[in-house]
Amino acid sequence: MTIPPSLVQYQWPPSTAEIAARVGLPPSSILRFDGNVPPVPPASARPQAIAGALADINEYDRGRYFELRQAIANYHQLPLDYVVLGAGSDELIVLCARTFAANGAVATVPAISYSMYRFAAGMAGAEMVADPLSADLVYVCRPNNPTGELPDVPSVPGQLVIDEAYADYAQVDALEWIDRGAIVLRTFSKAFGLAGARVGYALALPPLAAVLSSRLAPLSVSSLSATLALAALASPPNVTEQIGERERLAGELRSRGLVALPSHTNFLYIPMDNPEDFVASLLPAGIVVRAFAGAVRISVRDEIDDNALLAALDAVRVGEVATDDLVRHRRITGETRMDVRLRLRGSGRVYVDTGSGLYDHFLTQLAFHSGIDLRIVGVGDHETGDHHTVEDLMRAFGDALNLALGERRGLVRYGEARVPMDEALAHAVVDLSGRPVSQLSISPDPGMATHGLESFAQTAKLTLHVTASGENAHHVAEGAFKAVGRALAMALQIDGNEIRSTKGSL
Repeated sequence: MTIPPSLVQYQWPPSTAEIAARVGLPPSSILRFDGNVPPVPPASARPQAIAGALADINEYDRGRYFELRQAIANYHQLPLDYVVLGAGSDELIVLCARTFAANGAVATVPAISYSMYRFAAGMAGAEMVADPLSADLVYVCRPNNPTGELPDVPSVPGQLVIDEAYADYAQVDALEWIDRGAIVLRTFSKAFGLAGARVGYALALPPLAAVLSSRLAPLSVSSLSATLALAALASPPNVTEQIGERERLAGELRSRGLVALPSHTNFLYIPMDNPEDFVASLLPAGIVVRAFAGAVRISVRDEIDDNALLAALDAVRVGEVATDDLVRHRRITGETRMDVRLRLRGSGRVYVDTGSGLYDHFLTQLAFHSGIDLRIVGVGDHETGDHHTVEDLMRAFGDALNLALGERRGLVRYGEARVPMDEALAHAVVDLSGRPVSQLSISPDPGMATHGLESFAQTAKLTLHVTASGENAHHVAEGAFKAVGRALAMALQIDGNEIRSTKGSL
């Protein structure tokens, strides 16, 4: 059987595991700049968020996810009967083609746009045409993927579908077109960070919404995904930081001769000759970007990951393969999720955010005084107290440090520091022995300082002695964490390539 060209299946990129095997790197070293998604999941995506949904996983949701649909309606200040759920906006893109352009004509604005529109037209038996005025259905990708531009919405005689997958980054929308008969599509995959959940929705006047709903498969969205989307709506994303990072990355690329088109999204589109060669040149460093005809598209992640991309570019320019000692580690338990990125030879750039303010602050001080670069973003069950969150924060940090230390060759190994903190005094001694031992006396302890440092020593596989005392528990604990950081900085110094031990190994 010959498959018509219009029905050739959508081509997904290779998996991270496939790419890692191809270039001889561990999967954790592969950075995907080809998916236009945030570098870490949202804080709302935690085990507790779906606990209720798991308890009822044997049941159907008879209300067609009423709570989620109502939350979406409230989010956009629209009535409930304007909302139609789909398994990602892709399901709704295909549904629109089958509903409004079966065996008809489809156009896109701009002409170079999201490839799914062409596949949707093929599944509907429709023809792609260049002129929107002659089409039964017109998709307007706003902002546009892959170019990042913000096109005007045209007035057309056919059905208008405005795909706003990246509208959060443009900070504008086209919702006023709904009253003129347009269908607006949104997704939880991009700014909301739930690409794996596959939840999207259409916003349309009730008669149009009813037409779409009548043609949807029943409950194509899973109850787990609906629960994650509902939790995400309770704390909508703030993309200000990523927009700023987009402009920083664009400037850094420009200084290297790579000029991106102005972008209203979370990616940069860079016209160039031989884009496939450019993509291939970055793969040995574990950097994955996407090639298009005459251009590459690079997703904006965050400063740490984007700097790895820039370092790989700089290495390629001089005929080398970039090497980076950045360690990436994720720790997931029934109560917490911690995403860690750590670089031993850093400059004290630290960001820790798990919602446990006091201990996030203490670890920030430890990392800063050790001279490492550290970024930890995590979530925990603060409803039951800080115990699980603090313990897993420190264990995840220790795991990452242990990975970064590797064989621990050439290090001074021992470090010692005393730190006064107002009336408090802390003394810490570190031995990067590979043996997890801790002897700690922190008095008074604000609650979790002792246990947190014990957890860190255990997973980092180091010997740690700390004594800290004073009148103010906060000062005592902060002094202890600072002292550990300064002792660690000393122990991490390089003084050769041998393992410093009279026994020949650590």
